[in-house]
Amino acid sequence: MNDKVIANFSKLKASLFFIPILLLVLLILFLYSHDALSKEGYVLIQKDYFYFINSKFSKYPTLVYNITQLGDCLVLLSLLSIFMIKSPKIWECIISAWIVSGIFSRLFKDFFHIPRPAEAFGRDNIAVVGKVLPGFSSLPSGHSISIFTTITILMYAFMPQRLTNRILWVFSLIVIGLLIASTRVGVGAHHPLDVIFGCITGYCSGLIGIFISRKYKIWAWISNEKYYPVFILLFTVFSIILVTKIVNENLIVFYLSLMALVFSLYKISMVYAKR
Repeated sequence: MNDKVIANFSKLKASLFFIPILLLVLLILFLYSHDALSKEGYVLIQKDYFYFINSKFSKYPTLVYNITQLGDCLVLLSLLSIFMIKSPKIWECIISAWIVSGIFSRLFKDFFHIPRPAEAFGRDNIAVVGKVLPGFSSLPSGHSISIFTTITILMYAFMPQRLTNRILWVFSLIVIGLLIASTRVGVGAHHPLDVIFGCITGYCSGLIGIFISRKYKIWAWISNEKYYPVFILLFTVFSIILVTKIVNENLIVFYLSLMALVFSLYKISMVYAKR
């Protein structure tokens, strides 16, 4: 599996950045044409869309709250743990990509300083699922960045050879990613354009992570079995945190993440024990 992933990554070209850059330019032009480059204009231009999406999704709070957790770093890393042995190259890319995405997220949030929906519209005027997120760090959506960073890496890692399968694969993952990301509006945490901007940023972060891992061997040690105790310890800590989350919130997605971790812990421990 790892050889196939490496081969797929080696085919990627810098021209793949063209579409996300074009989308960002079109997004900026759209905001400019509607005089919405100010904080107030940005919030108001999507107010109706926010209320529509928020009201529809909030009718299914348990489902939406479970789905939105898939953008949480802990949940994503737990689910991705199953690739540790068979395809460590994915983890090499993920680490680089998530560092890049974290930098982008922090810089953009501080630069744009957009009020979250609860701050912009008032806590009592929106449907909130889970914790209320006030403040001025709405743009971009961090969960959207995380999910699209991960989806981008998985999309190119397992890209099919046949064109029809490739189109179906890409389309399916993008739809799934947009569905997960849109729950951030559903839970009342973000404006719609925060999510779109986050998805585009995540896609770029994923590509950058792949190109970094292709050129530099920073994380090559991940595939070395003698370092497995590092991941055994890491996954054990993740498991403890997930158990705590299950006790506090009892969400299905946390059980699934914990199952993935337990499976990965078992496989890694067995491989290390046979050294």
